[in-house]
Amino acid sequence: MNREALTARAPAPGGHGLLQLGAAETAALVGPAAAADALAAALLGGVDPETCPQRSALPVPGGGELLLMPAASGTYAGVKIAGVAPGNPARGLPRITGSYLLLDGPTLSPLALLDGAALTALRTPAVSALALRHLAPEGRPLRLVLFGSGPQAYGHLEAVLSLRELAEAVVVARNPAGGQALAARARALGVPARTGTPADVAGADLVLCCTTAREPLFDGRLAGPGTTVVAVGSHEPTARETDTALVRRAAVYVESRAAALREAGDLLVPEAEGAIGPGHITGTLADLVSGRMPAGGAQGCPQLFKSVGMAWEDLAVAVAVFEAAGANGAT
Repeated sequence: MNREALTARAPAPGGHGLLQLGAAETAALVGPAAAADALAAALLGGVDPETCPQRSALPVPGGGELLLMPAASGTYAGVKIAGVAPGNPARGLPRITGSYLLLDGPTLSPLALLDGAALTALRTPAVSALALRHLAPEGRPLRLVLFGSGPQAYGHLEAVLSLRELAEAVVVARNPAGGQALAARARALGVPARTGTPADVAGADLVLCCTTAREPLFDGRLAGPGTTVVAVGSHEPTARETDTALVRRAAVYVESRAAALREAGDLLVPEAEGAIGPGHITGTLADLVSGRMPAGGAQGCPQLFKSVGMAWEDLAVAVAVFEAAGANGAT
């Protein structure tokens, strides 16, 4: 459906008739490949991640952290209100909660309310998939080592399968039952899979880190020169999933230099140790998408893509979901 038709269907400024999309609807409307396409289109359309507003974080006593992430383009605006509640899994509740409010850009009239956790579960793997389109080896089935067994791990498995064939998936998880369940899911998708240990990084083509870890998950010396590592688990300056040994050896790519040097503990900790300088970053997602960086990344060293998650990405994917809902006749 075209933009004019969607605007005509938009609710009045009072918010009556606001389109509401739950987790299942969001996941059904847009897959990781289409979400990655939306992110690429936003970058090619002129979005500058370096100017994206930074997230606001408010500690919640006894509960975790409340995040506020606004973004705007000429046609749309939006804001995600997300909660990070570390104690929720023990309560049988999601660790990430929240909502996304999508607005018409010119009038700022509300258009849609999306499940914020579902949007994050779609957006983050899509960002990784977009980076992997340009960094992951091609021409042969790949061996994947996947750290984590939560929603992001599942999302990343499906995102990788949308763009590369896998020879094997090895799941490394703190929760043995969770690791077994994810390996079973991979086998159901046609991928030989098992659980493993951090030592399985040796010989891996892809290493995906989708955890809440605050300390490195594996010895970075195990990653070979052709290995691509993606780390998405944290946006805190003191938390990291990769170690100094890997970062020092790797060609490093980020969504935004400003955001990474503000929030990416994977880079800030090695910098504080004096192992790297602020100029260690090789390039950005925009550099990869635009072709300013060569496909396949730098030669002779591991490739590391460190994501912290940004508001422009939420907006791009929320718009894709909203427009898909319009094309499917949602009201």
